[in-house]
Order: sequence, then structure tokens, then C-alpha cells
Amino acid sequence: MTTNAIDLFASALHFRPDGEINADARQMTSGRPGAWQIATFHVETDADVQSDYWEMHPAAEEAVCCLTGGVRLYFRPTAPGGAEELGRVPAGTAVIVPRGRWHRLELNAPGDLVSITLRHGTRLEIHTDIR
Repeated sequence: MTTNAIDLFASALHFRPDGEINADARQMTSGRPGAWQIATFHVETDADVQSDYWEMHPAAEEAVCCLTGGVRLYFRPTAPGGAEELGRVPAGTAVIVPRGRWHRLELNAPGDLVSITLRHGTRLEIHTDIR
């Protein structure tokens, strides 16, 4: 058996329901139905975490893991006129985003993040800041 090192910052791991694991391109808004994606990101700016977009995963919860650095995780209000909910994710911690919950990230400090979810059906919407 030959093993090849996989650059986790250049590709993602896709875990399929049949037990097969593939290294392939990151899928941000789509993916094979039933395939879990583990993606690693080095982030240095808010643009790297797509802070200007809300994201929602209808097929599964998402684990947002902060290995180094730090991020702020915002949840969209569930009722009209409500306030965004804020969670802090420092280095060495993770947050589980509920299935179907709109969320976005902002950077506290440059670092490395890991995202684990089913990407199939993921939706993005532009965040409009009303201040």
C-alpha cells in the first residue's frame, strides 16, 4: 500500500456513506449527498472567513473548530427585529452550529480553522449591516 500526504489547506477530506474517504476540492455550497466534508483553513482577514455572508447548512449541524487564533460566530436573529447572537471561539475550542441556523464568522486573530459538515444544500446570503 502506498500512502500520499494530503495538504489539508489545499483540499478537503470527503467522508462518504459507503465508508470511502476522498481528498478533493473544498465544496462551499454544494457537495455529494451524504458526504461529510472536513476542511481546514488558514485565515488572516475577515474576507478569509467570508464575514460578509450568512451561511446555512440544511442537511446537518456544523462543527466550527478554532485550532489557533480566534473568531466570533454570529447567529442571525430568528425573529424580525431581533439581535444577532454572538459566540466567541478562541483557540483550542469548537462550536456546534445547529442544522438550518444562519451564521457567519468574523476574525479576532489570524489562525487556523476546521469546518466539519454535510455541504449538500448549503446556502449563502449576503450580510447587510444595518447600523
